[in-house]
Amino acid sequence: MLRGVQGAGGARFIEKERTISSVASSYDLVSQTVGSWVARYRKEYATDQDRKEASESAEIAKLRAEVRELRQENEFLKKAAAFFAKERP
Repeated sequence: MLRGVQGAGGARFIEKERTISSVASSYDLVSQTVGSWVARYRKEYATDQDRKEASESAEIAKLRAEVRELRQENEFLKKAAAFFAKERP
């Protein structure tokens, strides 16, 4: 019975694109519980396309973080170069 409710909760959230909170309140459950069910449902029933999109999203997030870090380093080097250029007679 519990498995059926878990699957139903996850499926209802996915299919109707309702929020986790609205599904939880309609079943008088805690949002965190329904969220874990949805995550499990998505993992079990993920398609190859879903996995590819998740992989691409992770790659994009990683690249954005790397770009942000490189921009900060570049900005620091510009400031350091300007500082040392002023010091020279």
